[in-house]
Amino acid sequence: MGIRDGEQSPLWVVTSDLPKSPSHPFYARLNALLDANDFDRFVEKKCRRFYAPVMGRPSLTPGRYFRLLLLGYFEGIDSERGIAWRATDSLAVRSFLGLAVHDPAPDHSTMSRTRRLIDLETHREVFTWVQQRLVDAGLLHGKTIAIDATTLEANAAMRSLVRRDTDETYQEFLTRLAKASGIETPTREDLARLDRKRKKKTSNKDWTNPNDPDAKVAKMKDGRTHLAHKAEHAVDLETGAIIAVTVQGADEGDTTTIVDTVTAAVEQVEAAQADVADPQPVEEIITDKGYHSNRIMIELEPSASAPTSPSRTAVDAIGRRNRKPRRRCMAIAGGFVDDGDAD
Repeated sequence: MGIRDGEQSPLWVVTSDLPKSPSHPFYARLNALLDANDFDRFVEKKCRRFYAPVMGRPSLTPGRYFRLLLLGYFEGIDSERGIAWRATDSLAVRSFLGLAVHDPAPDHSTMSRTRRLIDLETHREVFTWVQQRLVDAGLLHGKTIAIDATTLEANAAMRSLVRRDTDETYQEFLTRLAKASGIETPTREDLARLDRKRKKKTSNKDWTNPNDPDAKVAKMKDGRTHLAHKAEHAVDLETGAIIAVTVQGADEGDTTTIVDTVTAAVEQVEAAQADVADPQPVEEIITDKGYHSNRIMIELEPSASAPTSPSRTAVDAIGRRNRKPRRRCMAIAGGFVDDGDAD
């Protein structure tokens, strides 16, 4: 009674006879919100300059491209190949993307080319548009912001490192050191022995990856040393909405990068509330103990010689609570604020 080997599939299939899946309630509601706010017309206007006036092969439309990014975010898919596979596999997702049953899902290479085609500023404008819709729905307040960072492994190999001064590979560098020490024809064992004796073997000051110069040598959470980036997130603590994300060098400490992230978060909150009659400024920044630094607090204190801009109230002052694991940074305009328990 099973399927016989070599059974031929029908040559023609009537699309109206194909099985249909009910729309996913989440994606159906999301599409309704996007359509109600004229999302597709908005992104097409923003992305018009990136598309050729004379069309060849049909391109990936801006509305469908940004929906694919939303799909990856909501389903935790961190690769374009994974997003493309999900769009091919699910009838509910295809309905969300506006793909007919006979339409092929976008290829991962098409998504990658579109992402490189549309500049960062346009992505940021679309991100701000989404935040404005969150403000309208009461899902983004921006009063209390939590900041934390994570280290992300870069798509670059340690063996591809080269010296900044000589462009030597690591193998060539060790060979030169071995010959300088008197070993004319060093073996692999000689190079390994020489490498074990060296200190600060892969300092970011001396080494870089030509394929990804922004990647830095760093220790991952599992103890491995790898080329990596540091992503720092600012999140609305009341609703969980992402406010801003900055990418920093993986070798930079939290106390060094917090200023950029706080500034970006405040600017995004102001942009999201641009059409609000009574916008609420950022009042509080919450971080863990890794961000505690008296030096940073002093540097961020406003002074008469360096007045602060009213648009950056969260950087006007950072008060000190104590050195407990959860530190509260008060962002109150007008001067340095001591939040108690400070030494």
